[in-house]
Amino acid sequence: MKYLFFTLSFLLLSPLFAQLDSPVGRWKTIDDESGETQSVVEIYAKRGGYYGKIAQILSGNVTAVCELCEGNKKNKPILGLEIIEGLRANDSDDHAWEGGTILDPRKGSSYRLEVWYEDGNPDVLYVRGKHWTGLYRTQEWIRE
Repeated sequence: MKYLFFTLSFLLLSPLFAQLDSPVGRWKTIDDESGETQSVVEIYAKRGGYYGKIAQILSGNVTAVCELCEGNKKNKPILGLEIIEGLRANDSDDHAWEGGTILDPRKGSSYRLEVWYEDGNPDVLYVRGKHWTGLYRTQEWIRE
């Protein structure tokens, strides 16, 4: 009976612990310039990597489209837009991911992406977009 209880507990809690070792989840985005909550981004596993879409807009126009985006994202609604693509685990750090891109729908620009947890806190995700010039911008996203 103890074995059955342990096994069932492990199976039920495994998905929760797996999410704490990945960026999967819903994240409130905080603008690093204004300090205001902007949106909720949902990060999910797909095709061996991590992807993310804007699941909720918390400020501004909820019917806005990505006017400055290029390609197949041009003039698409920002709500539901996939802004994180191809993020992969960092081989040397269990709490860091890299190699993908992130789209800033306000500017229509994509940047190389790095994300990580600090101090073992899986409720704050540090998100850094890097421009090809070496300039970067880092935001703190809060788990919803």
